[in-house]
Amino acid sequence: MSSKVFASLALMAWLVCVGEVGSAAAEVILDRAAPSLVLTELNGGTFDLSQKHGKVVLVTYWATWCAPCKKEMPILDSFYRRYRERGLEIIGISADRPQDFAKMRKMSDALAYPTATLDQITDNGFGPPEGFPLTYVVDRDGVIRDKFIDVREQLLRDVVLPLLPP
Repeated sequence: MSSKVFASLALMAWLVCVGEVGSAAAEVILDRAAPSLVLTELNGGTFDLSQKHGKVVLVTYWATWCAPCKKEMPILDSFYRRYRERGLEIIGISADRPQDFAKMRKMSDALAYPTATLDQITDNGFGPPEGFPLTYVVDRDGVIRDKFIDVREQLLRDVVLPLLPP
């Protein structure tokens, strides 16, 4: 395979992961109330974003086939384990297809925060994700404060920590 063909394929894969493909997403507007989101978690529980007032919530979309997603999941998990006692919530929403659910469940089982699949959403004001990974930051008042396409520890410290109660 020529280096040009390889570079083109690599670019296409990266664009899919970071969200340059797929424009059917609902408009989620920063500094406005978060849209509705109700889903069934893999553990059978119900996640309802409207019931999370008073907590800072990260809504993160991922997939097992997305290399950047797999890179950021341990960062999110570590951050959640450190700050959940201060009111941090995370819901991980997988875009994996049914044939990949076993792999997705194995990855989900290693996480401290709950996960779900796109097909388990019953009320989705966010619409389909623009790409993967994608994380929305919702403050304690239920307002969208930021949107990340690449979660890094420093970004979490700079943006999310100030939203948590002391």
